[in-house]
Amino acid sequence: MKRLRFAALLILLVSSVAQAATGPARARLDAFAQGLHALSGNFSQTLIDPSGKSLNSSGTLVLQAPRQFRWDTLAPSKQTIVADGSRVWLYDPDLEQVTVRRQDTEEAHSPLTVLTDLSQLDKEFRVTEQGEHDGLQWLRLTSIGQNAQFAYADLGFDANGLARMQFKDQLGSVTDIRFSNWKRNPDIPPQDFNFTPPKGADVIGDLPELTTQPLKN
Repeated sequence: MKRLRFAALLILLVSSVAQAATGPARARLDAFAQGLHALSGNFSQTLIDPSGKSLNSSGTLVLQAPRQFRWDTLAPSKQTIVADGSRVWLYDPDLEQVTVRRQDTEEAHSPLTVLTDLSQLDKEFRVTEQGEHDGLQWLRLTSIGQNAQFAYADLGFDANGLARMQFKDQLGSVTDIRFSNWKRNPDIPPQDFNFTPPKGADVIGDLPELTTQPLKN
């Protein structure tokens, strides 16, 4: 379920931030988030496990307030994560498998509550300015809850907004995500946030009621 835990960190990129930190990074966050209700862009990601082994991937993402999200990994292999406001769906074409979880469960204590509602971050996180490095201004988010899935998350901002995110999970893996080609408030087709399991795929998890999809234990 590690992929779904990572999905949780991404879903809440469309949720919340607060007034806890002040400084250059916070000022850039405020400017980037002002008037924002939807966002699309590209990502490149490097995950380094505790042994030092790394895995690179890249793709596209689409976000829409308050709770909708789509993350499409295109290379080196395809994978789709969709948050529709009720459920989080993860589809792995190579495995022909769909995993589904309730979205409120996946969202717990996510560090990516940063863009479209500047009101809640201080309730969930301790937020501190980290100064400038790698040409970016950085904020660090540390969960104040008891069930945090990450040790910390660092958000890096350039003059155009959120450029990079680094977080370390409780198992010691470090993920570095670089964002590019942001488009603010694009028109997003509603179907981008609707997911229907492909015919023949195994479906595992907490399906919505009245579904006709078979559930595997």
